[in-house]
Amino acid sequence: MRILCVIDNLGSGGAQRQLVNLAIGYKERGHFVSFLVYHSSDFFYDILSEHGIKVDVVLEKNLIKRISKMRSFIRRGDYDIVQSFLEGPNFICELAGLPFRKWKLVVGERSANPRIRKSLKKIILRMFHFFADKVIANSYATVDIIKSVNPCLRRSKYKVIYNSIDFRIIDSIKVTETTSSDKILLVVVASHQYLKNLSGFVDAFYLLPKNIQHKFKIEWYGAKADGSYQEAIMKIRSYNLSEFFEFFDPTHDILIKMKKASFVGLFSLYEGLPNTICEAMSLGKPVICSDVSDMSIIMDQTSKFLFNPKDPTEIAEVLNKIAHMSQLEYHKVGIQNRIKAVELFDKEKVLDTYLNVFENEINS
Repeated sequence: MRILCVIDNLGSGGAQRQLVNLAIGYKERGHFVSFLVYHSSDFFYDILSEHGIKVDVVLEKNLIKRISKMRSFIRRGDYDIVQSFLEGPNFICELAGLPFRKWKLVVGERSANPRIRKSLKKIILRMFHFFADKVIANSYATVDIIKSVNPCLRRSKYKVIYNSIDFRIIDSIKVTETTSSDKILLVVVASHQYLKNLSGFVDAFYLLPKNIQHKFKIEWYGAKADGSYQEAIMKIRSYNLSEFFEFFDPTHDILIKMKKASFVGLFSLYEGLPNTICEAMSLGKPVICSDVSDMSIIMDQTSKFLFNPKDPTEIAEVLNKIAHMSQLEYHKVGIQNRIKAVELFDKEKVLDTYLNVFENEINS
């Protein structure tokens, strides 16, 4: 098959990571794969280049002209499948197929943003899913939102496929040293946006007794996307918590960083499906996480580590809980997470599912 993958950019986001991983998998299965983006972020560009996957970029600030150029590019290509991720690229690809097309279009919904239900713009964009062959979400929570704003879209168009994890890469991560036994290294991998809730996490950490605070070391990896970072830094300083927090830019070595962690955390107000948590579970790490998306399903055996991200007291309770756990307890929780991750996220199973969808659509 000739597969075109379309997304806004190749920055360090979770959606980008997932589509890049899928594209590499398609290529390894013998398919012709290329990328089309319209912003110049290049975090994953070298990885795609190493696998012989071409990236085309349409740089156009004017929205109407951008849509026109993207449409022309897609329609000129002799593709069997066009696969897009995220709201903007989905809309562009759906427009590109009008009034008719030869290729099959599979769009990916990756957000469970509750504001979708209240935004006329976001609702209208999802009405264009009528022009896609398949709408694939990475959580049942996302499907529920899309169904609520586009109830006339027939059920056969929806499918849930969880994020993919390449266990060959996961199992190649060898780390012997971890944090010292008297410190809990909590690693967070999330861009700095208000929805990632750094401020709420800081409020929760401040509620902990001083002796519990001193058990923690927090490393946060992520790009700065809005004003939330500076606001949280000011709060950290006002609370005299600076000694506990370190902040880093995105890194390609993030799996190593997570492997060294005692716990991996995520404090988002909402998520489609948090890639970081999928990776951490695959690494056999214990995680603490907002009770968003499908996390209560995925972490069914370790649900005591879930919390309401809007309630600092509830976050603090979970932090206090892990502060009183032993290394053996950490290890047992990590094993449970790994078993669940293999069941749900194995890349080869996910690739099989996607390729079966593609082939069924082509043959329909």
